[in-house]
Amino acid sequence: MTAQPVSTPFVFDTEFDASGVVVQASAFRPTKRAWSPEEVEALLADARLEARNAALAEAASLQAMALSAIGEALTAAVPSLTRIAIAHREQSAELALAAARVVAAAALDRFPTGPLQAALEALGQEIDAAPRLVIRSGPLDDASRAHVERLCADAGFTGVVAFREDADLPVAAFQLEWADGRAEFEPGAAFARMREALDSALAAEAGHAEILTPEPTTEGRP
Repeated sequence: MTAQPVSTPFVFDTEFDASGVVVQASAFRPTKRAWSPEEVEALLADARLEARNAALAEAASLQAMALSAIGEALTAAVPSLTRIAIAHREQSAELALAAARVVAAAALDRFPTGPLQAALEALGQEIDAAPRLVIRSGPLDDASRAHVERLCADAGFTGVVAFREDADLPVAAFQLEWADGRAEFEPGAAFARMREALDSALAAEAGHAEILTPEPTTEGRP
């Protein structure tokens, strides 16, 4: 078996008629082996453009993959971020409440009759016609009692003020009793109610917590 040649160096496929006119031109085109400087520059420009387009396409693909990975990471992190945000709110509220207790304790130690004064001013219309007002509180000296009596007079009370000392009551705590009503204040109980209100507010906020959603990305942009 004879091997076929790899190429045919000479192909005479041009056809002529009887008069010598070319009927079918040859399809053979010689390989170009030399280019002018202008042709070389054009080829280089085409090659540069092709390489640039390929590089831009690859960069766009890498960018899209990176943005997709970032989006997946953010989506996976949303539950943890939400828990962190809720914990931060709770800790901030706890810190604010603790600071309020410290400030309030210092204020009550310095002005122990402050809450009583506020209560008498708020209850002025309710106690002004009462014949007797009983004030139960911790030990009060004569100056403090005189101050409380002036507060009652300023609130419009004209009856008898009776003081009852209770050593078990903390500083600034008191109980007011008159014919038609009763009022009391105890710092610890007040802060306990504040704690309950704060816990309820935090629980409600946790039940309707703001959902952290990643913003839309520019995935696919070059």
